[in-house]
Amino acid sequence: LLTTGKPDSLNDRVTNWRSAMLCLMTVVDLSAMTLLSDYVNVMDPNFMVAVLSIAFNPLFWNLVARWEHRNRSLTRIFGSPYTACYFLGIVIILLNFLRSHCFKEAMKSQPKLPLLDCLLGYCASVTLIAVGILLVTSSFLALGFIGTFLGDYFGILMEMKVSSFPFDLMKNPMYWGSTSIYFGWALMPFTEEIYRSKAPKCE
Repeated sequence: LLTTGKPDSLNDRVTNWRSAMLCLMTVVDLSAMTLLSDYVNVMDPNFMVAVLSIAFNPLFWNLVARWEHRNRSLTRIFGSPYTACYFLGIVIILLNFLRSHCFKEAMKSQPKLPLLDCLLGYCASVTLIAVGILLVTSSFLALGFIGTFLGDYFGILMEMKVSSFPFDLMKNPMYWGSTSIYFGWALMPFTEEIYRSKAPKCE
């Protein structure tokens, strides 16, 4: 029980705070957490691998790029900052393919949300993917290969800061575009199953 008087010491304050938190936890509705656990299986090996791949990719290329910027090791190995940048870019692309594969496998093995069993869910997924592709493609065209794959860390600077579309709309459009693609892709496996099961009925 909570004390009603003024706490006499720090220990009393800590005790009162803990008691208040325990009382609060007893009345909190945990149904939302339970509902979430029904549709996200965090113990699924495919889910774990996908999370690791998603976390690893940006960590890897940021560490490598900062390492290169600090001591120019890749430039010395390849004899040219351009060759070194192209090498890192190819590695990043291959890692992105691996990440996409892991993400797709995780989506196949995760529970499905019945709410997405509608045409609106399919349209939403297609729209998100289309917007994401637009942002990623336009960003790549504006930056070029060197600009996209961290050329500035190799000492390869553009003549001026890119301010054309989509950089005039938002910061980091390529990251937002990738997020939009994966979000739309997450909706797609369920909608694919809908149309796959519908096909035999139409025959």
